[in-house]
Amino acid sequence: MAFFIGRDREARKAYGFDDVALVPGLLTINPNEIDVAWKIRDIKFDLPIIASAMDGVVDVKFAIEMGKLGGLAVLNLEGIQTRYDKPDEIIQQIVAAAPADATKIIQSIYKEPIKEELIGKRIKEIKKAGVICAVSSIPKRAERFGQIAQEAGADIFVIQATVTTVHHVSSEYQEVNFAKICKELKIPVLIGNCVTYDVSLELMETGIDGLLVGIGPGSACTSRGVLGIGVPQITATVDCAAARDFYYKKTGRYVPIITDGGMSYSGDICKAFAAGTDAVMIGSSLARAIEAPGKGFHWGMATPDRYLPRGTRIQINTSGTLEEILLGPAKIDDGSQNLVGALKTSMASLGAKNIKEMQLVEIIIAPDFKHEGKQFQKAQKIGMGK
Repeated sequence: MAFFIGRDREARKAYGFDDVALVPGLLTINPNEIDVAWKIRDIKFDLPIIASAMDGVVDVKFAIEMGKLGGLAVLNLEGIQTRYDKPDEIIQQIVAAAPADATKIIQSIYKEPIKEELIGKRIKEIKKAGVICAVSSIPKRAERFGQIAQEAGADIFVIQATVTTVHHVSSEYQEVNFAKICKELKIPVLIGNCVTYDVSLELMETGIDGLLVGIGPGSACTSRGVLGIGVPQITATVDCAAARDFYYKKTGRYVPIITDGGMSYSGDICKAFAAGTDAVMIGSSLARAIEAPGKGFHWGMATPDRYLPRGTRIQINTSGTLEEILLGPAKIDDGSQNLVGALKTSMASLGAKNIKEMQLVEIIIAPDFKHEGKQFQKAQKIGMGK
């Protein structure tokens, strides 16, 4: 439904996680019998959670641990891990920076050139541990880095930008041919980010194996403030899921969508699946893990941009091990731990035994849902009132 926001100008209403709630149906299920597995092409994952390709979240050790727990972590080929032989020492400089200096220091650190030999080295380090290896690149380096990654043994290649479309106009450089990249690489290719039905459909038609959904919702991202663009994640996910379903009916090929960013707590993750996603990509929630390289700090992917930074460094502190955050047992009552357990319990309460059924549960518009009856928690800044 569209509304007039002025004379002859209509605007569509869009919804984020805090605007909606999920409605239980006629059935409840034992949480231990809920299946949350999903696939990228023929690669199956026990956990539908991907760690985002951010330097404060994923390094080689983190990727290995995430893989062993049944999830997937994406290593950023544009980041510190491929610019420096000893990335831990460089990250410590970012962690130690004063808030006023953090962005400037990050910009300076990322001026160091990417070293192609380190791409292969990092991938081989992850593969040596026997887990699935996923790496990411921006579009302009995707063709070159994709080949290097594949030759080094990577299992999945991710192409990410703030906004990605099939058609890109420039008189200064050649347009990236996603269809060519997907055809030449034998490994699955995921592309993002987008938030609309039409762009999702066009990207799927290039042959991609997964689509990242979300522009600017991340906790360390400032793109929405700097650029004024984006669509709240519930609406974006619903629209992109509709494109996925139409494409599947048309071609018989299922391209999973992945809601990327904006989910601070387990309830948000549950709502993302109800909106139609097949998996979620999260950053700040996993940056709280003891194993995360940022040691309680997290910064946006576009923070290093030398001309227009669209991210910032935030302090989120460490709260537990990666296993506790993903699988529990939770020691905190705010939904930041045992994310998978919360998802299974939500699905069980809604009567959805798998992700496909979760995508069909009833959603209602409920903007005051989280605060109804929570006056004491809010006043005391505990639980849901933090």
